[in-house]
This record gives sequence, C-alpha cells and structure tokens, in this order.
Amino acid sequence: MKSKTLWSLAAAGVCLALGGQAAQAAGDAEEGKKKFFTCAGCHALEGYSNAVPNYPVPRIGGQHAEAVLAALKAYKEGDRKHGSMEGNANSWTEKDWEDIAAYVSKKRLSVENNPISGAPSAGKAAAAEKGCAGCHGEDDGKSTAPNPRLVGQYEAYLAKALKDYKKGVRKNPIMNGMAASLSDQEIKDIAAYYASQKRGLVTISD
Repeated sequence: MKSKTLWSLAAAGVCLALGGQAAQAAGDAEEGKKKFFTCAGCHALEGYSNAVPNYPVPRIGGQHAEAVLAALKAYKEGDRKHGSMEGNANSWTEKDWEDIAAYVSKKRLSVENNPISGAPSAGKAAAAEKGCAGCHGEDDGKSTAPNPRLVGQYEAYLAKALKDYKKGVRKNPIMNGMAASLSDQEIKDIAAYYASQKRGLVTISD
C-alpha cells in the first residue's frame, strides 16, 4: 500500500507538470485531416500490425491531442524508437504536429472487440496496486489530458509498450520506474485489463 501511495503521488506530480503544457496544444483539425494521409497507411487500418517486431499498430483515434504531441516529441528526441515514426516526427513542423494531433483527437475510436489473452481481473488489481490511475484515470484508463487514454487499446501494443519501458527502450522517468517493478505476467494482465475496457470510448466521427 505504501508503494502504491508513493507511486501515485509521484505520478500525480508529473501529471500536474504536464497539465501546465496541455493548454498549449491547439491545432487545426481540418488542416490535420489533410496532413494525416502520411499516417493513414498504418493508423487508419484496423488491426494492422508492425512487421518486425510484430505487434498491432496502436489505435490513436480519440486520443488526447496532448498525448499525441508528447509521443511525436519523444520520437523526435529519441526517447522512443521506431524508424518510420522517427522519420515522420523529424520531417514535420510543430504546427504539423499540432494539426495532426487535433484531427486525431476528434477521430472515431474503434469499438471493435480486442483479442484478450491475459486476465483482466488480475490486471485491474495489479494496476490498482501499482498506482496506474495516478496518470491514466480511475478504474478504466480513459484518463484526462494530457495523459494517454488506454481504454480500448490493443492488448499486445500495451504489453509491448510496458516491456519497452521496463527495458529502457522507451524513456519516461515515471513509466520506467513503474514498469521495472512489473513481472511479465503483470504486464500481460494489466494490458488485458485496459484493452478490455469499453467505458468512456468516444464516438466522434471524422
């Protein structure tokens, strides 16, 4: 319980710090819709998978604009690794980022069922124990800006992200520390829990 409390307080501090940047995310969704064509080859195809290593390309429809901007910045600065994403992040201007993020935040988030292989109930308990709600929202992972919405995301993608944080391949002080304490089974179950949630899904059409 003490560990959960400490992680929750630390995470809340980071969330508040990020919250000060949230108001800066103000793009033009109509312009973003035009620019999204470079993203559509992967992110507009339901169930499309990255080839090597093999994992589902994340669903980004309905994601907070601030979270999309943070991801693009991480690719540009090398805190996340992916060839095509690094190339896109470096070829766009910050205005391009903001426009695309604004458009993505208004796109429809798929409500199709996800394949689930972990144990959602065990994942819910593990997420509570590790203090995941401090940034990702109470109970179901729908979160508030600027933190990523996890509800309805692919289980395999969430597991891959947590493993990358655990290995240090993805860099974020809070997530690296959180993931380092997770077993492989906890990662699988936490991913299954958030992937299985449907509450709070947005249905804004593009």
